[in-house]
Amino acid sequence: MKNSKLNYLNLLNNIQKEATTYLDGPCLIVAGAGSGKTKVLTSRVVHIINEKKAWASQILCVTFTNKAAREMQNRIGLSLDKNINSLPWLGTFHSISAKFLRRHAKAVGLNSNFTIIDKDDQSRLIKNICKAENIDVKKLSPKFILSYIDKWKNKGLLPQDVIVAKNLPLERAVLNVYKFYQERLKILNTCDFGDLILLCVVLFENNQDILNLYSKNFKYILVDEYQDTNFIQSKWLNLLTKVNNNICCVGDDDQSIYSWRGAEIKNFLTFDKLYKNSKIFKLEQNYRSTQNILSTASGLISNNNGRLGKKLWTAGQSGELVKLNCYKTGRDEATNVSDIIENKIKKKYSLNNVSILVRAIFQTREFEERFLKIGMGYRVVGGTKFYDRAEVKDSIAYLRIVYQKNDDLAFERIINVPRRSIGDTTVKLLHDWARQNKKTLEDAAFELIEQNKIKAKAKVSLLNILNLFKKWREDLKNKKHFELMEIILDESGYSKMLKDKKDFENEGRLENLKELIRAMQDFDNLQGFLEHVTLATSIDEDWNGEKINLMTIHASKGLEFDVVFLPGWEEGLFPHQKSLEEKGDKALEEERRLAYVGITRAKKEAYISFSMGRVYRGEWLESLPSRFIDELPKANIEQNNQESITKEDFDFNQDFEYEDGIESPGWKRLQRKLKNYE
Repeated sequence: MKNSKLNYLNLLNNIQKEATTYLDGPCLIVAGAGSGKTKVLTSRVVHIINEKKAWASQILCVTFTNKAAREMQNRIGLSLDKNINSLPWLGTFHSISAKFLRRHAKAVGLNSNFTIIDKDDQSRLIKNICKAENIDVKKLSPKFILSYIDKWKNKGLLPQDVIVAKNLPLERAVLNVYKFYQERLKILNTCDFGDLILLCVVLFENNQDILNLYSKNFKYILVDEYQDTNFIQSKWLNLLTKVNNNICCVGDDDQSIYSWRGAEIKNFLTFDKLYKNSKIFKLEQNYRSTQNILSTASGLISNNNGRLGKKLWTAGQSGELVKLNCYKTGRDEATNVSDIIENKIKKKYSLNNVSILVRAIFQTREFEERFLKIGMGYRVVGGTKFYDRAEVKDSIAYLRIVYQKNDDLAFERIINVPRRSIGDTTVKLLHDWARQNKKTLEDAAFELIEQNKIKAKAKVSLLNILNLFKKWREDLKNKKHFELMEIILDESGYSKMLKDKKDFENEGRLENLKELIRAMQDFDNLQGFLEHVTLATSIDEDWNGEKINLMTIHASKGLEFDVVFLPGWEEGLFPHQKSLEEKGDKALEEERRLAYVGITRAKKEAYISFSMGRVYRGEWLESLPSRFIDELPKANIEQNNQESITKEDFDFNQDFEYEDGIESPGWKRLQRKLKNYE
């Protein structure tokens, strides 16, 4: 035991060791980029167990992605003594909440085999409700409605809790849909992602015995990426810490970039007010980047007011200066970046360790065209994922309706795929009957068939597929779930549908279905596989092959590369004009944090650039350099002049006044000057 203790503590620097061994009471670890936060979190878990402060089962570790949870689990498993035969509760907010709800489903009006629906299913359910309520989805889109519902759920508001002013008819219409939406979810024995956490909070608040069970059990709670928590997640944590009050949150206020999906940085900034007598540790030593990269990022982020404050440093080398380049057009930018990669970077680094990080996804087009032209491999991180492909979603829908008959959304998706003469008229009849009689679509189908209210051709087809559902449910009792998938694809006619049409795309789809069956074999049962599909995070990617990585800065969070290119640092693009218009100064600070995240992804070299104009949606847009460029510390920057641009035009420290995105006289002077180069 003693040797084990020395092994993990000796790998920590002084402040990391302090944060690891401080176990009494709440603490906040402010962990700068690349400062070893995961090492501290895992070491802390090992220390708690080795010091016999708690059993592994009395420790709760919450992460934001399944990937982070797996990494922590692997590290903890390797660090613990071999005689430890259990691991902590470890997972995302959503996966742990699903675990709680499975155990206590009845207390929130669900059955334990409830399903979790994704965005597509949510959208289809909203469309059905809008159709029934005579709401024009062209005027009030499902996506718009779901954004409101998601916002309310993040704030802990069920329909009965939402208060909308009488002079806001649009919000009142959305609230009306929200009420029907929640009613329908309960009838279908399903919930969406927002429900997982919200219903847990409802469960804890309405059942003191259940809350006490968990808050007493969890002697220590650890939270990763705390700066990304929203209101309901913070409340969830606060309830679970009521008894022992031993919560340790790790994060970086300078990397809070997800307000658009509900994250509230004030949870981080007011931690010491929420948890009294808390201790704060700051991890400032960086183990990832060179000092010039760190100083550039620190100099930029120091312009933010809403932060606890820290300064990154490294014991490593100063490294190369951060390169700052100006180009005439977006196309020139892409051409020159590809030339730098081909003539310099490729000779020193693997392309897998090179990334181009953009503020907006449309920026990738110029780079993609350029890389295709010169034959350089690239991947767009964030493209269509495996489980988002139509044929995979169809197959999983079959599994879902077999797993639980209440899943109307799965029923509707596959009832006429492949085509089996069950048209829109029949489906509408099923929906109307189900709604009027508070039935599932499957039950409605049986009742309408019995009462002979469905046309003969559709009736035969419908009865056939309903009987197949029954058969497959019986098959599930004595066959493996992946064997059942093969049976379903065969007996439903889905495989035949793809095989009958000989083309390249369908061959690829058949390969995807083979891969799906292989993937299912990694799970013990159907429930585990279906949960994996819905809870899988979008960050998991296929990194095989020598390719440059193209992605948004948002998608890059948590990743690192030897070389990073940051193009498009122009006013209106970065900081983004829409964000500034919607949220003003708060948005500006978040945009600056986004820039900080982008720079700190680089380990050895960083390139920042902007163009004097670019084509966007077919229109030529003239550009001004981002105000962030003026905030970069000159001592750490190398300005590389292009032949067509004079030294005067590369002086970013002129007196330009930025007035919340509105052009000042200084802006207009620069605008006229830049036009001369076109």
